[in-house]
Amino acid sequence: MTSASPTIAALATAPTAGAVGILRLSGPAALDVGRLLAPGVPAEPSPRHAYLATFVDARGRALDEGLFLYFRAPYSFTGEDVVELQAHGSPRLLRLLLARALEDERVRPAAPGEFTRRAFLNGRMDLTRAEAVADLVAADSEAAVRAAAAGLSGVLASRVRGLEEPLRELHADLEGVLNFPDEAEGADAEAGERVAAMRAQAEALLSEAGRGRLVRRGARVALYGPVNAGKSTLFNRLVGEARALVDDEPGTTRDALEARVEWDGLGVTLFDTAGLRETPGRVEALGIARTRELLAGVDLAVLVLPPEAGTAEAEAWSREAGATPVLVVDGKCDVAGARGREAVVPGGTARAVDVTARSSESPARAPAEGVPSPRPRVSGLTGEGVEALRASMLGHLWGGGTPSAVALVSERHADALRRASEALSRAEAASRASTLEVVSGEVGLALEALGEVSGTSVSEALLDAIFQRFCIGK
Repeated sequence: MTSASPTIAALATAPTAGAVGILRLSGPAALDVGRLLAPGVPAEPSPRHAYLATFVDARGRALDEGLFLYFRAPYSFTGEDVVELQAHGSPRLLRLLLARALEDERVRPAAPGEFTRRAFLNGRMDLTRAEAVADLVAADSEAAVRAAAAGLSGVLASRVRGLEEPLRELHADLEGVLNFPDEAEGADAEAGERVAAMRAQAEALLSEAGRGRLVRRGARVALYGPVNAGKSTLFNRLVGEARALVDDEPGTTRDALEARVEWDGLGVTLFDTAGLRETPGRVEALGIARTRELLAGVDLAVLVLPPEAGTAEAEAWSREAGATPVLVVDGKCDVAGARGREAVVPGGTARAVDVTARSSESPARAPAEGVPSPRPRVSGLTGEGVEALRASMLGHLWGGGTPSAVALVSERHADALRRASEALSRAEAASRASTLEVVSGEVGLALEALGEVSGTSVSEALLDAIFQRFCIGK
């Protein structure tokens, strides 16, 4: 950015009534325009000092009284001169102040994310930190807040830099050997080992992409199974309130209900689905069709069975979820005479149906014929087994560790890290064939991919796509 960059203005707070509303200006004319709105502020205000000021209209008539803050370049969020007017949070008042600022020909409205984009372009933060700003604004769970805050403090940036810097050194060594073989003799020693170590780093960071997705959007869990198995009662118990209708009549739930909860800081959307059976009514059949569609898009399916259901029946119902991991439980364990059933599936090795999730990536082995293993028992009515079920669900969704400790690897980051990892794999293979030109070329491709994460090599089009998801004023 240069001093010729236009000054931008936008409201930095939501356009709703509140205690405080903020008008933000950034650019070379920020101070001049800010003083037009607050003429009582000194011509050369002290940076980072709050002035009590009267905000006026074009005729000098008072509109409000609030705080005037000035941040001198380059020691501001954007790296430019920045002025913030903190007024009372009247949407109409704030629109008047913004309109007054935009009357100056040096000022234009800010585009979405333009303040943060200028911070990135002026070297105030790298691209991972800039994206963390949007993640923090959009965070709707404790895990998302803490993970975004970690990104804002540079955790992801540090990990990417720890991969990018040694990779750049290796690329320089390889290019030196290729272009100046006499002067750089031996600089390519152990190139294969160096590439292998950095490929492992890239893959380790890439492995967190799935967890980052869960933190960003929250996990999705569906309760499903045959009619009258206790799904709705269990759903109400897990949610903590009576959201679903409960009745002894089979097929009470005709459509999918959903509720948002937060477990150990991780946002979870729970779905209560229509019970499955072979001869439903017309409306109930529509609900069953929606259940099957929903099961394909969740992160975990919890199969709730009546206590009398056998293992063959459990396996048959499990297949309804397709490739989605399944956790099987016995519902209605409060029913008189109900006992924990034993899961036995013909052919294979014994397993507990409740703790081994099936998925398309890691198919479960079938248990050996005649070898039993118990299913967990829960009661939505009494609460028995519900806390253990909740812990088991989190274990399937998250595995070990704490959700808030994850690096917030986005889908965009994951794509770039995947390309970097693939290029390094090709470089590692080429190093064994002693083809340094190929090794150097693949290392260069890996650097370009990593640069898309850190921002060291990023196109205007990509920046447009990234900052478009920001709110105006940020």
